[in-house]
Amino acid sequence: MRPRGSRARWPCPVNGRRPVGVPRQVQTEAPPNPEVVMEKQPAGSVVGIWRYPVKSMMGEELNASEVTERGLLGDRAYGLMDRSTGKVASAKNPRKWPRLFDFRAAYVEAPRRGAQLPEVRITLPDGAVLTSGHADLDQTLSRELQREVTLEEADPGRQPGPRSRVPTPRASEPARAEEYWPDMEGLDYRDTVTDFDMPEHTFFDLAVVHVLTTATLDRLRELYPQGRFEVRRFRPNIVVRPPDDAIGFVENDWIGSTVSIGDGVRLSVTGPCPRCVMTTLPQGDLPKDSGILRTAARHNQTNVGVYAAVVRGGEVRRGAAVMVEEPVAAPLQV
Repeated sequence: MRPRGSRARWPCPVNGRRPVGVPRQVQTEAPPNPEVVMEKQPAGSVVGIWRYPVKSMMGEELNASEVTERGLLGDRAYGLMDRSTGKVASAKNPRKWPRLFDFRAAYVEAPRRGAQLPEVRITLPDGAVLTSGHADLDQTLSRELQREVTLEEADPGRQPGPRSRVPTPRASEPARAEEYWPDMEGLDYRDTVTDFDMPEHTFFDLAVVHVLTTATLDRLRELYPQGRFEVRRFRPNIVVRPPDDAIGFVENDWIGSTVSIGDGVRLSVTGPCPRCVMTTLPQGDLPKDSGILRTAARHNQTNVGVYAAVVRGGEVRRGAAVMVEEPVAAPLQV
């Protein structure tokens, strides 16, 4: 196990992200070792489940969700495509997209595995509500954002939904977005904008599931008491409250392990979740605060939470037990 708070080796040299043009590496499981058995250790329980139907908009808190090989069913299924650049609108570049957090997206009904995606209800900054099937949606969003945009599905051929009629010129290549790096010590770049590719046929930044513990938030609050370290700043999918004796950046220790949730879901924790300028932006009653990112950079190499791939899907519910599978030596056979 890694020392608490350490950062795992990550295959991408740029803050955990693949540079543009570098193909995603396919992860494979190692063959079983007969001399090692997996022992499950209690790691807490699920206290929060979040889904974000439209990339970089506010999302919806859930009591339960289906988990597939692509993460929570319906998560980041939609994104706004900038017509002038062909890139996906992202709050990672607030200089270009300063108002995305003023929009909220939620499904009109719960998505079902194997079925067409339901429409998305989008609440505008003034409280007006439109759905993804509305004829004037693109024009309305373009007017609100002051850039020409189109709402598109991440992979319309895989799971048809109400926006499948939209032509997708990027079907044969990964979606691309921009990230602004503030002038802050501890970041890979300073005061510049870079491009990054998303995993193929998705609108995820790097991985399909983001897991965060309340212990990490508590530790960040101790380090920077003036800051409001709330779950919504970090946009995780699954929030875990660890046992009372677990303190610090506990999920760092899960990297390279398998985490089981409830009776069915199993996640492979693949790496840390490097944070960006999005965590500093105002949203609702949360103020702009660069100290949020600066604290993560100083004390945990910008990481807040961990990324995971889905080993086995199923249903995840609030209150479900979370276990970490750790390798131990098998007993000797005599």
